[in-house]
Amino acid sequence: MSHAPDTTLLLGHSPDPDDAFMFYAMAADKIDLMGYRFEHTLQDIQTLNERAIRGELHLSAVSIHAYAYLLDSYALLPCGASMGDGYGPMFVCLQGQGLAVDASEEKKKTWLRSKKIAVPGLMTSAYLSAQLYLGKEFNHIVVPFDEIFEAIRSGSVDIGLIIHEGQLTYAQEGFEKVADMGEWFKGESGLPLPLGGNVIRKDFTQQQRRELNTIMKESIRYGLEHRRAAVDHSMAHARGMEVPLADEFIGMYVNNYTLDYGDSGRAAIREFLGRAADQGLVPRLDKLEFVS
Repeated sequence: MSHAPDTTLLLGHSPDPDDAFMFYAMAADKIDLMGYRFEHTLQDIQTLNERAIRGELHLSAVSIHAYAYLLDSYALLPCGASMGDGYGPMFVCLQGQGLAVDASEEKKKTWLRSKKIAVPGLMTSAYLSAQLYLGKEFNHIVVPFDEIFEAIRSGSVDIGLIIHEGQLTYAQEGFEKVADMGEWFKGESGLPLPLGGNVIRKDFTQQQRRELNTIMKESIRYGLEHRRAAVDHSMAHARGMEVPLADEFIGMYVNNYTLDYGDSGRAAIREFLGRAADQGLVPRLDKLEFVS
C-alpha cells in the first residue's frame, strides 16, 4: 500500500548532467513511483539551498554546507549524494603563474591567502572546504561558477575555486591547479569530501521517507543500469560538453556512494561539518539526521 499524499511533491535539483542523470528514470516514468507525483524544479544549487532554508521544497538537492542550516526541517536521504573521493573543488590560476608542483601545503596556503579568489557561492560546499583549508577569512568575491574562468582571464581575480565540469576542462582552458580540496580532505581524514546531498522535509512520516528514498534509489540504479539512455537525457544540461566528457563528469559524482553513502559517507559528512562547527563556520550538528 502506498502512503503517497494527495499533493504533488516539489522536487528540487540542479540543471547539471549528474542530477539529470540521477532523476532520469523518475522524470521519464521508467520506474514505479508508488502513487507519488513529482514536479521537477530545476534551479542552480545556491537557489535550491535558499529555498530549502525557507522550507519551500518537499525534497531537494542541497549543498552539504547548506545542510548545516537545515537540521530542524530536513533529514538527509542516504542516496543521491555527490562525494569527491580524492578529488573535488580546486583552486586554479593561469598556466605559468602558479607555484612549483612540489610546493608544500603550507606554502600553497600562504600564497593563496595573498591572492584575490573567485568562489562560486557562500553556501556551496566548495566555499566551506576552502574556509577549512585557508581559514575563515580570505580575500574572495562571489562569481557564478560558469564565469570563474573568464574572471581569471580578465584579471578581476587571481585565482578561481572551480566546481562542476571545470574540474575536467581547466587544463585545456589554459589553467593550472594549485590545490584540490577533495585530495586535501582525503589526505587529512581518509574520507571522501561530501559536496551535495538530497534532503526530505521532516514533516513526512517515517514510512513516506522510506518510500521516497526507495524511489530515488531506484531512479539512480536505473540510470546506472541504462547508462546510455540516462546520459542522452542529461545532455540537455551538459553546457556544451560532448558526450564522452559529460559521461566522465557524471561518473565522478554518480557512483556507488550515490546509491547509498554507507558508513564512510556518513562519517565524511560528520567529519566535514564537524570540523566546520569546531571552527565556528557552521552551527553545531545536534540534529543531524539520516533517513534509515
